[in-house]
Amino acid sequence: MTHPPATPLPHHTVDGPEDAPPLLLGPSLGASLAVWDPQLPALARHHRVIRWDLPGHGGTPIGVLGDHGPAPTTTVPGLARLVLGLADSLGVDRFAYAGISLGGAVGAWLAAHHPERIASLALICSSARFGEPAGWQDRAALVREAGLGPIAEAAASRWFTPAFVSSPQATALLDAVRRSVAPAGYAACCDALAAFDLRADLARITAPTLVVAGLADPATPPAHARELADGIADAGLLELSGAAHLANVERPAPVLAALLDHLAAHPDNGPVATPVGTPAPHPAEGTAQ
Repeated sequence: MTHPPATPLPHHTVDGPEDAPPLLLGPSLGASLAVWDPQLPALARHHRVIRWDLPGHGGTPIGVLGDHGPAPTTTVPGLARLVLGLADSLGVDRFAYAGISLGGAVGAWLAAHHPERIASLALICSSARFGEPAGWQDRAALVREAGLGPIAEAAASRWFTPAFVSSPQATALLDAVRRSVAPAGYAACCDALAAFDLRADLARITAPTLVVAGLADPATPPAHARELADGIADAGLLELSGAAHLANVERPAPVLAALLDHLAAHPDNGPVATPVGTPAPHPAEGTAQ
């Protein structure tokens, strides 16, 4: 008899050779794991690529957050707990991680607080702090009251430059906001962004790190990427012209090239010893039970 896992797992897909080095890919707020489609075929040639959906996004039900009444909520550490549960369920102890925006924040938190799990890190259009909490709290309240209509209409100008917004790729992702994202899940993830502030912990990240920014990104401007690169020892920084928030969709080739180079330069060589005097990792403060 098969028993369900103690911790609910996010919806996920696995591509690539089963014995290849594992690579987890985290999505952005409002997008499903399909946001990684442009890079998937090439990444899956030499990696076991595991993509996952945020709560209430794509195939992940809002129920992974547990029973929190009509307005479920979460935190970045809570999302990280889901990711670690997923990795554990697949027999993956240590993995490379790349994430976009909120998905990147999850990876950065894991690298800071569970360094033994992260072989390398790539942060795409992400941040150590996503602006003032009030803005995200207001957005969460709007979505809980009015649904995703207003947010979906505004997403186009945040995600893509005017030259790309009418492309088939952009249209498909924007249409999916209404079709595959639950308002409760989107609002819960806004709560996570409101509470997130990793600036004081960036120096804890020891994994080889690549930071990618879109120069036309209004959601996480290049200054956010530079703060990450400055705060993480030896981090590399790539700034892309002609790209807004979903830079891997708008400029897929240079993002893929940077990821492949980064992964090749930093293969997983086994567990990293914890330096003497390093504080113990904080427990993942999640809402999933």
